[in-house]
Amino acid sequence: MGAPSDVSNERAARPLPIRDRPIWGLAGASFKPAHLDAILCARTNGFFEVHAENYMVAGGPRHRALEAIRRDHPVSLHGVCMSIGGPQALDSAHVQRLARLVERYEPALVSEHLAWSTHETTYYNDLLPLPYTKATLATVVEHLDEVQEAIGRPILLENPSTYLLFQDSTMSESDFIREVSRRSGCRLLLDINNVFVSAINHRFSAQDYLADFPVEKVDEIHLAGHDEQTDDVGAPLLIDSHDRPVADAVWRLFETIVDRCGSIPTLVEWDGNVPDWPVLESEATLAQTILDRRGSLSEATELADAIL
Repeated sequence: MGAPSDVSNERAARPLPIRDRPIWGLAGASFKPAHLDAILCARTNGFFEVHAENYMVAGGPRHRALEAIRRDHPVSLHGVCMSIGGPQALDSAHVQRLARLVERYEPALVSEHLAWSTHETTYYNDLLPLPYTKATLATVVEHLDEVQEAIGRPILLENPSTYLLFQDSTMSESDFIREVSRRSGCRLLLDINNVFVSAINHRFSAQDYLADFPVEKVDEIHLAGHDEQTDDVGAPLLIDSHDRPVADAVWRLFETIVDRCGSIPTLVEWDGNVPDWPVLESEATLAQTILDRRGSLSEATELADAIL
């Protein structure tokens, strides 16, 4: 019998569908090396997510810390400056660095943002918005194809938080994301805090947005805190700051999505004013409680249906 084809090997190497993986139904938190000792002592459950760019080096203390976490927990890699939506070609060296990280840590999930952050040789420390047009759609799909080919698996694309809209847009954000996923085969990361922030800033209903979102493509949820400010005319302006607890309104939206879609892996982000580990752990524990309650209700419903 001949050797297996390259295509068969590639398919065998791809991760299982999310519902068939151990990460399904788990809540997690952003991993900060300063929390390493507390996490190891607490023997906490769940998974941990890191910004991929912080680990695009050969070795050092950050890698040693992440390796210690990876021994006992699933991890996810979350990119923040691939510039998936930028008009120029992706940085091929950056793509290959991500591919090496995926090979090294075998993460449960790999994700990036629907945004752009580079112009020519300038890198901006921000996730900038896109016009939702056919031209932008083609660029995003082309870039996703390149990344997914390099890492050998679908990537999760995160919906943005936005502070302005483009007159040139010809489709809604949900329709744009739905079409990106259809054309590229990517999966989605639903950031519920981003939905809430954008809804307040642009005066639309977060519930209506979520009702139209392609949740059947979602493999991960993000929760985070936001800063409440006002704009130049005194209207509410929310900033996706990741520097405080998740707001009550965001928790309520999360419960709505979990009731609708099940126990999707959920990550609590906290990147500024980082507290001691017990504070962040308590946020992840609350998310886990909501996921577990939904799981118990789902099992009860299935049992009742079987009896009937």
